[in-house]
Amino acid sequence: MKKLLLILILPALIHLNAVAQSTGKIAGKIIDAKTSELLIGATVGIEGTTKAIATDINGQYVLSGVAPGTYTLVVKYIGYETKAISEVAVKADAVTTLDISIAEAAKSSLKEVVIRSTYRQASIASLYAAQKNSVTISDGISSELIKMSPDKNTSEVLKRVSGATIQDNKFVIVRGLSDRYNTALLDGTVLPSTEPNRKAFSFDIVPSNLIEGIVISKTATPNLPGDFAGGAIQITTKDIPTENFITGSIGLGYNTNTTFKDFQSGYRNTSDYFGFDGGARKLPSNFPSTNRVASGSLTLPQQINALKSLNPNFNVYNSRATPNQSYQLTFGRVAEGKNGNKFGTTVGLTYRNAMQTIRDLKIDYYEFDFNDTKYKFSTSVGALANFAYTYGKNKITFKNIYNRTFDDQYLYRTGYNNQTQNPDNHFTAFDLIEKSLLKSTLAGDHAFDNNSKITWIGSFANVMNNQPDQRKTNYALIGGQYVADNTTVGKQNARFFSDLNENIYSGQVDYSLPVNMFKEKSNLKVGLATSYRDRTFSPRFIGPQLRSGMDGANDIRTLPLNQIFSRAIINKGFYNLTEITSSTDPYTAHTMVNAGYAMLDNKLSDKVRLVWGVRVEKFDLKLNDKEPTTTETRLNNVDVLPSANLTYAINDKSNFRASYSHTVARPEARELAVTSYYDFELLANIAGNKNLKRAQIKNADIRYEFYPSAGQIFSVSAFYKGFKDAIEPVYDDKNSTPDFRFFNVQRATNFGFELELRKTLDFVGESFKNTTFYTNIAVIKSKVSDDRPEVVADASRPMVGQAPYVINGGLMQTAYNNKLTFNLLYNRVGPRIARARGAVFPSVYENARDVIDAQISYKVSKKGEFKLNASDLLNQNSILYYKTPTTQYDLTKGSTLASYKMGSTFTLSYSQSF
Repeated sequence: MKKLLLILILPALIHLNAVAQSTGKIAGKIIDAKTSELLIGATVGIEGTTKAIATDINGQYVLSGVAPGTYTLVVKYIGYETKAISEVAVKADAVTTLDISIAEAAKSSLKEVVIRSTYRQASIASLYAAQKNSVTISDGISSELIKMSPDKNTSEVLKRVSGATIQDNKFVIVRGLSDRYNTALLDGTVLPSTEPNRKAFSFDIVPSNLIEGIVISKTATPNLPGDFAGGAIQITTKDIPTENFITGSIGLGYNTNTTFKDFQSGYRNTSDYFGFDGGARKLPSNFPSTNRVASGSLTLPQQINALKSLNPNFNVYNSRATPNQSYQLTFGRVAEGKNGNKFGTTVGLTYRNAMQTIRDLKIDYYEFDFNDTKYKFSTSVGALANFAYTYGKNKITFKNIYNRTFDDQYLYRTGYNNQTQNPDNHFTAFDLIEKSLLKSTLAGDHAFDNNSKITWIGSFANVMNNQPDQRKTNYALIGGQYVADNTTVGKQNARFFSDLNENIYSGQVDYSLPVNMFKEKSNLKVGLATSYRDRTFSPRFIGPQLRSGMDGANDIRTLPLNQIFSRAIINKGFYNLTEITSSTDPYTAHTMVNAGYAMLDNKLSDKVRLVWGVRVEKFDLKLNDKEPTTTETRLNNVDVLPSANLTYAINDKSNFRASYSHTVARPEARELAVTSYYDFELLANIAGNKNLKRAQIKNADIRYEFYPSAGQIFSVSAFYKGFKDAIEPVYDDKNSTPDFRFFNVQRATNFGFELELRKTLDFVGESFKNTTFYTNIAVIKSKVSDDRPEVVADASRPMVGQAPYVINGGLMQTAYNNKLTFNLLYNRVGPRIARARGAVFPSVYENARDVIDAQISYKVSKKGEFKLNASDLLNQNSILYYKTPTTQYDLTKGSTLASYKMGSTFTLSYSQSF
């Protein structure tokens, strides 16, 4: 009987499956043509059929089960003109994407007006609306443009955005303002600083393939956090897909400096390849406390046992550098229910492993003449899991992202330090840094019949930055042989363990209500936000100190590095356990920010739009170290931050914008903590200043923008920023080991202009219709002035990190029905100040470099694609050098703080969708 039933129903199942597989979808968004507001509850249907659906809380629609063919779509919404779009082609097993902009009906109209358009015209009109109607002066980049660049992570993507530059391959500078003046948001909530020694977010930990889009708001609105001056960088990760998919990719890379060449490192564990130390480098849990070691209460046998519990492996291993590897797997599913309800998920996994060698890094200034070789082994693993459910006029999302980076560096330094009695040195450093970011966000959007809307969001984030067992050792040439500097323990020759852990709890609720003002439709928005941060930083500076006077002690000092700290030597009692951790080094910090805002999005007329309001933020910070004699560091401020953004629509293709706002820049916990950290690459200590105050900034912007056709733009902007109590790093170089500290400078200004152009070259000729040229240029000038010479040694100088100009450019060509794409990218950042002048040395500048990247991609099928990426083809020198106002190279014994090349990188990858 079962077999008979199967025979009867099998043809029907095959037929149903064939029908399901032979249909397609039409999907997109419905937006207001004047404001780009997403329209909830608009009806989208196919003319001549009963097939229709209402847009969801995000203004999105999906028409499923559409047979292949060409159709006319009809969009209806109360108070708006009906729009009919013809020539909408649907293919089997494919999604036709169509965003549609519709305009309000004329108030004098008494009957329905139907506006007719074609698919291409509708696509162009919606793109215009999205480009023109942003509230703020902003720049951004979409996931489609990210795919067409060789960029692997968010930091590489950001350097393509107008006015943005990247420092140290991970920190963003906007409009010449250093990373500490920018705020990063991921899926709607603020990201914390990932660094133990600066206020900065390391953008290289967010993989580019998981990004839906990036927007840099360069002007403030009341609904944005008020703690920024350069830009609020808003990253959105992928949400509900329009169709089910599985996409995988694999890539192999070759670096001209590194791949297949000799590579040196410390010991390597299998877990290192997955981004985890595995515990081999970790300080043992039963290791004596700081107080016990510092008090001298440990007996010699106890000290020996403690030293023996540390990893004794100081071997340097030689190998051949393998090619860089990258693997990505992204999975998307969407289930559509009755009444347009949808549940969707996007899950992504990424893995990258790379080796990087920097050879012949020159340090040549004053009494130093060093030659460094650096070998870095890096692993990055990431995961994204986003879930969303829409029902009626409601949407619930649950977004999660985790990323972990593992950077293990071995440095070998040779050369001279004439400040010491024994100037000829051989210095080694093993330095592992583990970073991780975990962020979970639960959010809801709820619309009501009166077109009001409530959105809420709750978020938890955890940031970890650990340095397990950083080991620094120096040998000096004495009497014809190299002798280890192990008779003392200092921050330049110690084993350093540190754990930085920060938890962030955030919440926000917003309510928006349409209102009529000045006989025009406007929107009132109010909201409350709170954020609590809890940071703990726990360092240990420990080391074995050779016991003087013991027989054979001098012979110990001449042993090679892999023997001098062996357990056999320690067992014989040659070393005391010494700790130099100060009670001011560890600290805990608690930060609370509560905010409320009100803003009006006013349409003053058909051409004039004013978005204005005020944000009030209450900031409270408490920081404590373990020094009983020091008082708690407190900051407690209430800031009233008004802003206004005016847009005048000159015509359908151009806008004039003006903006004015007040913002602040608050000290990061690290900038307040007096803990001192020795950076062996900077040859300097980094310390905080507990007396820092917040900086207060006044911002003004104007911009003209013209959109000649869809996806094309010409804009020119000018901006001015005035700072009171700007926070700047200051170089105190009076001592043999200089210090970096942070101070409030009395006055600072930052001003300049930006130009952006994106244009197809079809005006040259028909053969250039698929060629697009784009460029953005920023010219910037800043000035810091202070009456105190100990803070600003010069009468005035540029702000630290500010470049006088930034140039980005590119040329993209498509051919063979978009199967073949060629993208050539250019970037140049002008010489910028990296370290402000101290009492002895002039300021340090970073040189300008020409960087050319390229990508060639070819679609071998509808779902398979090869990409060949080339990064930094010119491979020009990166140079940090001392510069006075009159000449760049005037120091008697050289002026080069660092000079090196990273090498060019070529990557071949293949991606396949299923």
